Amino acid sequence: MSATVEISSPAQLSALLSSSRIVVVNFYNEENTSSKAIAPVYDQLAGQLSRADRVTFAKVSTVQQAQIAQSYNVTNTPTFIIYKNNQQIKKYAGSNPQQLSEAIKTLAAEAETEGGGYSTGPGEASSSGSGEWRGASLPRGYTDVTDAVDPRGLDLLNADSDFGSVKKLFDMSQPVSLLNGGIRISGKDSETRKDWVESDVDNQLMLYVPFMANVKVHTIQITSCVSGNDEDDEAPVRPKTIHIWANRQHNLGFEEAEDIPATQTIELKPTDWNEQTATAKLELRFVKFQNVYSLVIFVADAEGDSEKTRIDRLRFIGEVGEKREIGKLEKIDHDD
Repeated sequence: MSATVEISSPAQLSALLSSSRIVVVNFYNEENTSSKAIAPVYDQLAGQLSRADRVTFAKVSTVQQAQIAQSYNVTNTPTFIIYKNNQQIKKYAGSNPQQLSEAIKTLAAEAETEGGGYSTGPGEASSSGSGEWRGASLPRGYTDVTDAVDPRGLDLLNADSDFGSVKKLFDMSQPVSLLNGGIRISGKDSETRKDWVESDVDNQLMLYVPFMANVKVHTIQITSCVSGNDEDDEAPVRPKTIHIWANRQHNLGFEEAEDIPATQTIELKPTDWNEQTATAKLELRFVKFQNVYSLVIFVADAEGDSEKTRIDRLRFIGEVGEKREIGKLEKIDHDD
């Protein structure tokens, strides 16, 4: 049986993440009952699935290596974090052996096949063997929580019906306009598969996003594949001023939004956009978005004079907490 690697320093963990294709890290507490209960399951998986330089299992004591636990944003034990090619892709808190086993076995199978690994392409774009795409790298200690979005409750105001539905914003595939590795506005594929949204009567968009679990939102990645042709006043443009509200019971109207202070307002500059991936990162005041069951995202205005604002994808980066009962929005205290 292959032994797990006991981590004794930050440098050792960093080297391991760089040398092995997949790394599973068990952050545990020697005195924690749940940590003790799942330890045999973890060791058994390590014995079955460890592969030299492909799949490595490691353990970090949050008592002896408190600095490492803090730097990887681990506050509860046991916590399991899974990396592919030095990029965090999954994070589990708690001792659910079936969930952990299924996740690791799936990734281990991918590691055995060519092209199944996680890759980082030009301009920080990343994808996996499961077809997931995002336009920027993940901050250390956090994961993509977009799959916690409840698609049944999505609501987008002022969207042009000639383009994709609101659900397209959360599609995990690469935007059609980026299929050739760079922004491509014209072409048959792009025109026939309009997998983005555009505003209708003016450049404002109002989006309501409910979640199936309470989440901590650290960053929002927004992708907007525009042409950059300043001479075309009718070409769609990128969002500029964005107001964000946490934990509203429903979408806001445009007039209502003027009377309710936003949880945070962000103004994007042209330099905030990565031109390879057409993506900007909205870094939130994390303390304001700790226990979120819904977000309202209001694009108040856009770059330039065009009345068309375009958004191709949205990704939410953070942590997933306790699942909610479907259809139930419990009131959570928050600052208005």
